[in-house]
This record gives sequence, C-alpha cells and structure tokens, in this order.
Amino acid sequence: MTYVVTEACIKCKYTDCVEVCPVDCFYEGDNMLVIHPDECIDCGVCEPECPADAIKPDTEPGLEKWLEVNAEYAKAWPNITQKKESPADAKDFEGMEGKFEKFFSPAPGTGD
Repeated sequence: MTYVVTEACIKCKYTDCVEVCPVDCFYEGDNMLVIHPDECIDCGVCEPECPADAIKPDTEPGLEKWLEVNAEYAKAWPNITQKKESPADAKDFEGMEGKFEKFFSPAPGTGD
C-alpha cells in the first residue's frame, strides 16, 4: 500500500503534508503535489494533514488513475520537503469536481 494525492489537490496545493512526511516522498508540480509510491512508507501521517482531503490510501477503489499520475510525475517533478504558502485562491477550488481535465498542469513546481 501507498498513499496517493488525488484531484482535490489541484489548484489548492496545500503543503501541510510535506512538513510531516518522515521520508520526504512528496514532489511538486505547478499546481499540485504527488507522492512517490516507491518512497512512501505507508505511515499515513500526511492524510489527516491535508485541508483539501486530497490524500488517500491506494487501497480505496477507483484510485488506479491517481497512482499512475503520482508515479509518473514523482519522477519528473522536484522534491518538496518544506511547507510553503498555498495559492491565494486555493479556497475557491476546494471541493470542485473535474479539476484534472480543467486545470492539471504537467509543468514542474519549484521544489525546495
């Protein structure tokens, strides 16, 4: 089992999760974070830290797509280990459906 970041992170990109991760397995894209599935130790401390409820265990049904997205972009995006300010309009995107199709960016973030 590993944890995955889902669509709920897109355009919210809260980084509370990276601050508690003991193995620094988060990677930063332009408008979301992902978890490297081979680095995650399944401790679960990140899940309750996410204000957008975007982190889920990969054992939940229907998360296969998100496991693929996390695995692919964790290889391409820079590592992030420190909390940053969330986007000013993050609250406007909380709970919005269809964010992957509308807003996902494959561009990397800045990392640490």
